[in-house]
Amino acid sequence: MKVVLTQDVKSQGKKGQLINVSDGYARNFLLPKGLAIIADNKALNEIKGREAAEQHRKEVELQNAKDTAAKLETVVVKLSGKSGKDGTLYGSVTTKDIAEALATQADITVDKRKIQLSDPLKTFGMHTVDVKLHSEVVGKINVLINEEK
Repeated sequence: MKVVLTQDVKSQGKKGQLINVSDGYARNFLLPKGLAIIADNKALNEIKGREAAEQHRKEVELQNAKDTAAKLETVVVKLSGKSGKDGTLYGSVTTKDIAEALATQADITVDKRKIQLSDPLKTFGMHTVDVKLHSEVVGKINVLINEEK
């Protein structure tokens, strides 16, 4: 018998999945406990609609990530910091600093956890930083660090 699960069932499947089980298991366990419903046309159409909505949501997310990546290519984030004794940056520039400056200067909000720095930036000049916007999209930000006067 084909049933659609209404909740996760251990060793059978996840919620919303269409599975084939024996008649007795469905009639005596899954249906009375409300863990599944019989797979009729209404239930199958609901599954198709949910899958289509999920696919559309993923496509919109990917397109938004691509649009943001295109915006980031043109932006130069300008930061300034104090100089140490040997002409290097006193302190460092972190992902939090870059995310805040990007929000204020270019009006683009990016989560600081998506900005990928192996180490904080400790030198003056132009740096290119990767931003993982989506599993398939990686954007680049140009960060210019100037000496504070």
